[in-house]
Amino acid sequence: MWKPVTRLKSIQTKLRIPCIPPTCANSRDLEWNVDSLPGGTLLIVLYFIQDGYTCTFTYASQGGTNEQWQMSLGVNEDSKLFSCSIWRPQGKSYLFFTQFKAEVTNAKIEYAEAFSQAAGGGRSDIPLKPEEYVIGENTVAHKVGSFRSELSKLVIVAHSAHDEL
Repeated sequence: MWKPVTRLKSIQTKLRIPCIPPTCANSRDLEWNVDSLPGGTLLIVLYFIQDGYTCTFTYASQGGTNEQWQMSLGVNEDSKLFSCSIWRPQGKSYLFFTQFKAEVTNAKIEYAEAFSQAAGGGRSDIPLKPEEYVIGENTVAHKVGSFRSELSKLVIVAHSAHDEL
């Protein structure tokens, strides 16, 4: 059976990324509590990083409140690759996501994967089915009509949009 962690490690090696958050010792972390608002109000978490890269996570959810979530960003040595990870450290989220979208600026996505369960508490990552989300040049978003409203982790690896040939 295919294992997401193995795939992440092979992507990490292929792209020469020193680490993928949350394992990065030198990554930048942002923590926030998710308080679902009535009616699935749209919320935005924007995080800036050096060299003009940004990672934005926009979502609407219903259900549980006060879930702790983290966003981690890491940049490789030459600042041409960066990673953005959004996840619930406790593993499984009990929120009912009505929508989500992650967007990177000044970069193009090389790899992205979304998970219904994040590793933690003796549990393994469980990826969403490919038909539940869409990966674009600089966005990852839920797929209307196919997304099952479960999200616990999202990983993006992107390269600079300004690479010279």
